[in-house]
Amino acid sequence: MRHCSVQVRGLLTREELDRYNALMEVGSYLESQNRYDLSAIVQAEVDLLIVPAIGRLKEKGRERDRMTQEYLEEQRRAEWERQMREAADEE
Repeated sequence: MRHCSVQVRGLLTREELDRYNALMEVGSYLESQNRYDLSAIVQAEVDLLIVPAIGRLKEKGRERDRMTQEYLEEQRRAEWERQMREAADEE
């Protein structure tokens, strides 16, 4: 069974995480019994289960990018204002 990333697991709701852990346990048992045909079905369920958490992770990244962009724009604005003040003081 393939685990999802720690970042994705951290964004699972309690209900999703409980289901994820149960599915992983069942899948691991099936693999230990060499029932790879059935464990593949369980893996497919895990893959579907984590889709919402992947979306939340992507949104978190987009939000971080927006915040970075706002910070950089504020820094540029502050630098421009400083340069304008210096230019006004020189006159």
